[in-house]
Amino acid sequence: MTGADRHFDSDTGDGTDRGPDNGLADGLERLWTPHRMTYISGEDRPEGGYEKPTGCPFCLAPGLPPDSSLVVARGEHVFAVLNLYPYNPGHLLVCPYRHVADYTELDAPETTELAAFTKDAMRVVRQVSNAHGFNLGMNQGGVAGAGIAAHLHQHVVPRWGGDANFMPVIGRTKVLPQLLADTRDLFAKAWPA
Repeated sequence: MTGADRHFDSDTGDGTDRGPDNGLADGLERLWTPHRMTYISGEDRPEGGYEKPTGCPFCLAPGLPPDSSLVVARGEHVFAVLNLYPYNPGHLLVCPYRHVADYTELDAPETTELAAFTKDAMRVVRQVSNAHGFNLGMNQGGVAGAGIAAHLHQHVVPRWGGDANFMPVIGRTKVLPQLLADTRDLFAKAWPA
């Protein structure tokens, strides 16, 4: 047996051979994020897809009760909602109520309010969580990375120095230290009236 084939259990140090398929512990700790599997597998995707408002989570969210919708703030033309599968804690989406896919389809009042809500989102996240910076953006179309391409949404992703550590880079896992409902409550209380 070579050194590469031999693994030591961190608790016992017994040097037992632990191949990848034998089911024995390998000494690594794991952080489980089972909520991500729903997104990865598409289990929560409606049968007809997201193309129609009846299956679109961004069309449905404003009509749900606050404790299950994750909507943080509502405007006349747009609303802010926490991303159900966030890249970072506090990852918000600013969405028009109207089911449109492309930025060019927004009318002037929607465009204006979307910009204002994006600014408010940045201010609220800074106030509540002291974000050091942000990634802002829209993925227009599936080929551009939009998971729900049929309903336009602006991402507001807070960033902190050192937030891209080994977990997402090596472990393909993101550690989120706060429940979404708790984040929603903090942001909703801090949102300007």
